[in-house]
Formats: sequence, C-alpha cells, structure tokens
Amino acid sequence: MVEVLLIVLAYLIGSIPTAVWISRYFFDIDIREYGSGNAGATNTFRVLGSKWGSFVMVVDVLKGVVATSLYILIPYYLHNEFDRTNFMVGLGLAAVLGHIFPIWADFRGGKGVATLFGMILAMQPIVAIYCVGVFILVLYLTRFVSLSSILASLAFAVLILFIFNEQEPLYRGFAIAVALLVVLTHQKNISRLLRGNESKVPILKYRDRKRTRRRTDSLK
Repeated sequence: MVEVLLIVLAYLIGSIPTAVWISRYFFDIDIREYGSGNAGATNTFRVLGSKWGSFVMVVDVLKGVVATSLYILIPYYLHNEFDRTNFMVGLGLAAVLGHIFPIWADFRGGKGVATLFGMILAMQPIVAIYCVGVFILVLYLTRFVSLSSILASLAFAVLILFIFNEQEPLYRGFAIAVALLVVLTHQKNISRLLRGNESKVPILKYRDRKRTRRRTDSLK
C-alpha cells in the first residue's frame, strides 16, 4: 500500500508543469501555444530564451531525481538492491508519465526527456554522466536539442546493454524502452530534421557569429 502511495506521489511530482507555470506567471502566456507546442525545456529555450530554458531543464531533471529517490522512505529498500532497482524504475516512470501527462496542466506536458534523465541520474549516476557527455557534444555541434536527446537516449541503451552489461532483466528492458520512448515522442522532430527545418536553440550564438564572420571573410 505504501509503495502505491509513493508511486502516486512520484506521478504528482512529475506533473509539476514547470514550463507552463513559468510562462504564465512571468510572461502571461501559455508556452504550449508557441513554438513546438510542448511544455518542456526545449520549447522554453526556443520561446523564452536560454535563461528560462535552463531553469526549466534543471527543475524538470530534479523532478526525476526526487521522485525516483522516494524509495528511501521505505527502510526495506535500503538493503535490497534487486527490489530497490525495480521500485526505482516504477517511481521514475511514474514521474516521467506525470511530466508527459501532467494532472496540474490538463494532461498536456512535455516529452519527458529531462525528467527521464533525472531518473537515470538517481539510479545510475555514472551512466547519466556519459549520457550528458553525448547530449552536450551533439548540442554543441548542432544546437538541436531534439537530436541531442535522441542520441543520448540511444547511448543510454548501448551503455546499459553492452558497455556496463547490466544483468537485471527489468533494467535492460527499461533501457530499451527509454530509447524507444524518446524516439517515439520525437517523431515530429525527426521529420523536421530530415526536412532541414528543425529549430535550433538560442545558445552558442557567439560561436555561430564567429563562424559566420570567418566564412564571410574567406569569401572576400
């Protein structure tokens, strides 16, 4: 019974619509009516800028960390690694589900990537660091958050299945599910990437201006 209540609590934590509340209280708009229409960090970067996009991303990651760590409220799981892992997966997925379908925002949320990362960070910090490395590298090279998220999720599956070779069946299944979930929730982004009209986030502008000047100078 306690486990069920904690999973419900994890869902409620994940349901905190960070981007929606920020856009409403500070800009008097609904972020879901602009940009891609999603209530996540990526769309916040596009619509409200890097400052608020970064804030939303951090909070959404923390939602995943806090929700997945709720297992500490039950002493039994502190000393049973197998059951703890399974319970953490349940808690984390509840939070991700809450982010995608938030009860506080008419069940219209984001794609759950930041909250999913928070879940991974709580469960497997080393793997999370590797995934962050992939995300940052791709973002630096392309400025496409969608592509960065997709490749980071695929990297997570590869790390769990092959590099770290985790033996827990549920965890392996979870890794595959993560990659599939991220790809499925980014179908529109993938289509835009293939068409060449996916929006880039407003970061690294100095680098882009410098490259543009170099190309201009080379043509003179």
